Amino acid sequence: MSQDTGKRRVSLMNFGRRDKKGKSPSPARGSAKSQLSPRGLQGTKSRAQSIPFTSPSLSIDIPSSDLHPSRSFLTPKHLFADNDNAPGSPHSLPSSHLNLSSLSVTTPEMTYANFVKTRKCYDIIPTSSKLVVFDTQLHVKKAFFALVYNGVRAAPLWDHSAQNYVGMLTISDFIQILFKYYKSPLVEMDELEEHRLATWRSVLGMDSARGLIAIPATSSIYDAVRLLLENRIHRLPVVDPVSGNALYILTHKRILRYLDIFLEELPRPGFMDQSLDSLPIGTFTDIATVTPNTPVIIALGLFVERRVSALPVIDENGKVVDIYAKFDVINLAAQRSYNNLDVSVSKAMDHRSDTFEGVVTCKSNESLSRVISKVVEAEIHRLVVVDDNFSVVGMVSLSDILNFLILNPTSTTQEKDNESRPRSHSGE
Repeated sequence: MSQDTGKRRVSLMNFGRRDKKGKSPSPARGSAKSQLSPRGLQGTKSRAQSIPFTSPSLSIDIPSSDLHPSRSFLTPKHLFADNDNAPGSPHSLPSSHLNLSSLSVTTPEMTYANFVKTRKCYDIIPTSSKLVVFDTQLHVKKAFFALVYNGVRAAPLWDHSAQNYVGMLTISDFIQILFKYYKSPLVEMDELEEHRLATWRSVLGMDSARGLIAIPATSSIYDAVRLLLENRIHRLPVVDPVSGNALYILTHKRILRYLDIFLEELPRPGFMDQSLDSLPIGTFTDIATVTPNTPVIIALGLFVERRVSALPVIDENGKVVDIYAKFDVINLAAQRSYNNLDVSVSKAMDHRSDTFEGVVTCKSNESLSRVISKVVEAEIHRLVVVDDNFSVVGMVSLSDILNFLILNPTSTTQEKDNESRPRSHSGE
């Protein structure tokens, strides 16, 4: 599709239930009676609403004027041509492309919060993207193989019987399955072979009635950040406000990259030049770590029980030498090596891509501006904070940064009680 059409193309791939002719079912538009029901938002000011939807078709062309007729400052195709996980940084725009006259800044600290309140989720969607959808009757094993094959980290789940989206399948689910059912290399995990996604959701006690946490494309990016952080999720489907079709999966990483484009054009808050140790950002107590010899099953237990998404790998002297993240676990599916989780973390990381550049660190005396630059340039989800001896002293995640910049920018003094700071070195 030519770039001057002002449209978005979303390629959707359905996996799972088949009709008698071997085709994936796709109910007629307008036939679905259920709704997307964002949970945990009662009493909040979020603009995300429960909206009707239809089952996704193979591809959808959405004219940008239909979703955001008043947009005058920027066409998102100029920002991103790549997918969220593709290499490369967003292309910066000259200041002549910006129209910040509508931005009302009451205090310098509120600059970024007010800015994202004026931007729509649609602004952040790339020109072309791929969205994988799984039917809940698909076998768990095939679902995770499909994630690997399609190079995605999460997929919305479609319940054919209820005609409803009921949730998301993520790498965290794969980790929980492995941790729950693994016994030894000599005992096969029959549950992984036999369970369907619906069965697994039932085992976890997931309530399909509450639906999928999603946000309309016409809602603000501020609302998207609020939904992500308040619900402690890392993937937020953006949907067409008319049809309810999923358009894109929004992440912390995408939002920070988008905001980074405008940092030089917006008024600069003083906290950007403050050091990390003077701001309430990150986790600096009780950091979960592993060694190169730690068995993978122990690492999976830390992911599940500590609710973290990355584990610094330290050597015998306590120095950080690597990082083992949730995303690395998907390599177990790619290599079909999940039947032996007694292998060491270092052995499991042998299958990493050659493009992996190692753990990225910072020090607590570095400015917030420098920390953000490191995260954006390296296209990572968190930084390991180290001291002069390269020992781990803390973790700073994308959600930590966005929580401060967008939701709590006026909290510019270091909190005394570290336990009140969320343990969230997150971002799958």
